[in-house]
Amino acid sequence: MKMFKSDNTSGVHPIILDAIIKANEGYAHAYGEDETTEKAEKMIRELLGCDADVFFVTTGTAANVIGLSGLLRSYEGIVAADTAHINVDECGAMEKYAGNKIIHVRDNEGKISLDDIVPQLEVMGDEHSVQPKVISISQTTEMGTLYTVEEIKALADFAHKNDMLLHVDGARIANAVEALGTTLKEMITDTGVDLLSFGGTKNGMMMGEAIVSLNKQFGKGYLFHRKQGMQLVSKMRYISAQFIAYMENDLWIENARNSNQMGKYLAQRISEQEGVSLFAPVDTNMVFAYMDKGLIDYLLKDFKFYVTDPSAGQVRFVTSFDITKEDVNEFVDHIIKYNNM
Repeated sequence: MKMFKSDNTSGVHPIILDAIIKANEGYAHAYGEDETTEKAEKMIRELLGCDADVFFVTTGTAANVIGLSGLLRSYEGIVAADTAHINVDECGAMEKYAGNKIIHVRDNEGKISLDDIVPQLEVMGDEHSVQPKVISISQTTEMGTLYTVEEIKALADFAHKNDMLLHVDGARIANAVEALGTTLKEMITDTGVDLLSFGGTKNGMMMGEAIVSLNKQFGKGYLFHRKQGMQLVSKMRYISAQFIAYMENDLWIENARNSNQMGKYLAQRISEQEGVSLFAPVDTNMVFAYMDKGLIDYLLKDFKFYVTDPSAGQVRFVTSFDITKEDVNEFVDHIIKYNNM
């Protein structure tokens, strides 16, 4: 059964899987004190072009929650889009684990702007109100859209001017870097981002994300935040080895390029079919559309994808690093077959 449900449903890239096997040879120091982890951390610093503090964890939720909790006092909150992963898809982990409030604002195709944030700052200094401290954005967004480098810089400048910090949930950061034709340094370091959740699982890794602190005021504290958060993996080399293979020879960009191209190809092909219409821009590997309900039921017999609003016929497709044109064409052939019935 073909899966367009999520880029989490794909397998592991063979090069990364081979790196895990090679990491299994012999013994190594535990808890990230091994040479493999040291090399992986160094490679991330080189991509960013700065002396960032890097801490590997297993999941994106862990990277977001532990990362954000390390920036906040108990009475401080996070301004984020109402569609943000931390607000919708992490089961209240931020509130449960850290006790900090997410101040969510209405998004525009997944993005928030300064106009959305400014009204939230009216409570600054009011002891009765949660104090906004961090702006958190997803790159790419949950709608598959992108912040430009200039937009990220504007958000960072605004945050710092108002004694705030900027966090980027980069579960799909590779897709954003590839789609915008930029570099991680230009998108994250040069814009002034304070904290990055650097993802790999959705782009060909088995598991693993990184908390990356570019703000030296907070960096070293994550040694302790990660342990308290139950994310200090004893056999860290198996995560680190994946990141090395992921970054070597720009495999992370190559994987993202294919998933982005297939997302746009899927969007182009399905938009040509009767009973299908797109309802969001397709910048990366996420495609949102309206479909006739009969067509949805027919396709779900052989393919898996999310029906985000059954009453409206809203659906979401996500393409992965290993999706091919043949896979997309097979899916479209089913649409054509249904329309000819």
